[in-house]
Amino acid sequence: MRYKITVEYDGTELVGWQKQLDGSSVQEFLEKAVYLFCQQEVEVHGAGRTDAGVHAFNQVAHFDLSTPVSEFTLCEAMNAHLRAMDAPVAVLKAESVSDDFHARYSAVGRSYIYKIITRRAPLALEKNRCWLVNVPLDVEKMRQGAQYLLGHHDFSSFRAIKCQATSPIKTLDKLDISQYGDAVTFLVEAKSFLHHQVRNMIGTLKMVGDGHFQPEDVKKILEAKDRCLAGATAPACGLYLNEVMYQG
Repeated sequence: MRYKITVEYDGTELVGWQKQLDGSSVQEFLEKAVYLFCQQEVEVHGAGRTDAGVHAFNQVAHFDLSTPVSEFTLCEAMNAHLRAMDAPVAVLKAESVSDDFHARYSAVGRSYIYKIITRRAPLALEKNRCWLVNVPLDVEKMRQGAQYLLGHHDFSSFRAIKCQATSPIKTLDKLDISQYGDAVTFLVEAKSFLHHQVRNMIGTLKMVGDGHFQPEDVKKILEAKDRCLAGATAPACGLYLNEVMYQG
């Protein structure tokens, strides 16, 4: 039986989604929770490999069990073991799915949220969950710059050096920027992203907002296909995997 789970996590103290030798990961916690529940060693496949410090509202994953179990029991049991491990991870929902479902390859879209707080005072409630920027940002200019990134492009200027994607060409479907008080929120949506693409775009748009770049500079940076020309990578703490979309 194949099960799809929807997962929330705080990535602050995690090395990311994928299991590694030097710290705790989301994947490791979930696999341990399954084993403690039913003594089956499984591989949990995620829809995306979020980096260290990145959070998720609705990450999606799947795994196979040799013995059927009710969706409610699976969700409750995994959360009980995650709490016992003091894991910053929660299973929001468990569903039985067909054998051809794959959390990563069946996805038709992904959306991310990025949060910035603009103020001088340090963060107390939002520490490790937002990027603190100590100067005001011109949101309207950032919106103008963001328009150049929408559509089908070569995103080499916003691609991490260690990105393993076979092509830098992606289609960006949405990049909305909203402001409420000192909070600036980005909603970014595409079928898939290059490694660090979202954080590199945000880092560049932030430099439009603080006056280091003009909106039209974003077009020049994109067309140059040169990572050295774009802004610094935005901190992981402000990034959230918001939703993974599937057909049907």
